[in-house]
Amino acid sequence: MQALVFWLVYPVLWIISILPFRIFYAVSDFVYFLVYYITGYRKKVVTENLKLVFPEKTDKELFLIRKKFYAHMCDMFLEMIKSLSISNKELKKRFVFTNPEEILRLQEKNKSIVLMCGHYASYEWMIALQLYGIKIKAYGIYKKIKNPYFNKLVKDIRGKFNGELIPTSKATMTITKHEKENRRGIYAMIADQSPKLARSKYWADFMDIKAPVFTGSEKLAREFNMAVIYLNVEKAARGHYVATLINITDAAKKEPPHKITRTYLDLLEKQIKRRPEFYLWTHKRWKHRNTPIPKGSKII
Repeated sequence: MQALVFWLVYPVLWIISILPFRIFYAVSDFVYFLVYYITGYRKKVVTENLKLVFPEKTDKELFLIRKKFYAHMCDMFLEMIKSLSISNKELKKRFVFTNPEEILRLQEKNKSIVLMCGHYASYEWMIALQLYGIKIKAYGIYKKIKNPYFNKLVKDIRGKFNGELIPTSKATMTITKHEKENRRGIYAMIADQSPKLARSKYWADFMDIKAPVFTGSEKLAREFNMAVIYLNVEKAARGHYVATLINITDAAKKEPPHKITRTYLDLLEKQIKRRPEFYLWTHKRWKHRNTPIPKGSKII
């Protein structure tokens, strides 16, 4: 059944991916109409999140943010499909890194790098980083897709741009192996999800709301004294993004505990508050906000 689903869907995805951008974004507009007006996908969750985070904004302001968010979300979903056929030249044109020399500097220092990302603007096309003469191999830490055929497709797309995906369940083991073998890597981690309550050992103010946070990126960086960079992505225009690599530290072990995680959250917050329509509001990020903080947990 999984193979049947894949082979029925894949030709449609491929056809969408090779469309000229003008028609491609017209398809995205149609998808937006279906998602926003017909199915109302997670509209209640998005509305609750926006009201929670921006209590000072009027209903009209929140309504406009919500509409812009859904339009952007559909663009980003379609852009993921575009990765099937996009050329290196086109990708580099549409996802521009302003300071790739930051990676080259750390490369000269023989440092592995934790690249901390958020669900903001676009994280699908950050694979363009490998097109800037970077010799260190890039890895994306991801949640494995249940359908093995789609899982392989996503891995193949990353492989086309010299990237590789590591399932979250194997991240620590794989990175440890690489470091023991003196193999340097750039490890991209999206670190703003909501951990399960049973694993919520650390809590922090995120968008002025107390919530559990993941600290795994900092833990790995500290264990192997990696450099840590925040990937600051801005949407410059439809289908065009500008990314800046913001150095958090060259040596994670030298930083006070939790400073890396707190700095990451502050940088992401700054982006969200400036242009909220580009954050992924469909996640139930603050679902544990009214839960008493478990005994033994730390507030960072």
